[in-house]
Amino acid sequence: MATVILVRHGRTTANATSVLAGRLPGVKLDETGQEQATNTAARLETLPLAAIVSSPLERCRQTAKAIMGAQAGPLTIATERGITECDYGDWQGRALKELAKEKLWATVQTQPSAATFPGGESLATMQARAVAAVRRHDAAVETSHGAGAVWVAVSHGDIIKSVLADALGMHLDLFQRINVDPASISIIRYTTARPYVLATNTHEGDLSWLAPKPGRKSRRTTSDAAVGGGAGPAVLPPRP
Repeated sequence: MATVILVRHGRTTANATSVLAGRLPGVKLDETGQEQATNTAARLETLPLAAIVSSPLERCRQTAKAIMGAQAGPLTIATERGITECDYGDWQGRALKELAKEKLWATVQTQPSAATFPGGESLATMQARAVAAVRRHDAAVETSHGAGAVWVAVSHGDIIKSVLADALGMHLDLFQRINVDPASISIIRYTTARPYVLATNTHEGDLSWLAPKPGRKSRRTTSDAAVGGGAGPAVLPPRP
């Protein structure tokens, strides 16, 4: 069973000014976002990543490059359009305070499964293509690198929220309950029985417990859920 680490890109100039960037070109990490990406890369450097997959948009590629640069082994960044930003159509490039006055805003907040952006795509379509892409890459990583492999997908807030909602068995209409901050880390392990959400929206903490141990079989030998909660990671992170 491979494990995917979902990383949202660091803060951008658009995030800082409350503008919906969408797929507009030239939206880059600001100074804070660059620092966030560096910090996230440092959290991941203890893990021998099997693959790094990124949205094609520049802010994600910048974040992915920071992660790749902190890895000991040689890696390349694969681009995946399936996890690119939602196509917000006519909404992109506009201030959030203006969009909040639109009639569609209430639908996006309370019934996102019914929301289609003018000149863009629906949130349901966004979720379907993102989940399909993540699951496809996850299966490929496991086939190529084994069940203990860990890989990273660098994407966008709404994309990651929708993938987490799917893994949690939540209807898309509930995905606004999930928060995904810039440069945060969320973790999913897909199995034949069900996905396991191991973490959401984390900013700190040791991740070495995710690393496959050479010569040691994984404690989890079944995809069944442990009744009572189980024993947790075989090796706990060291105390500071």
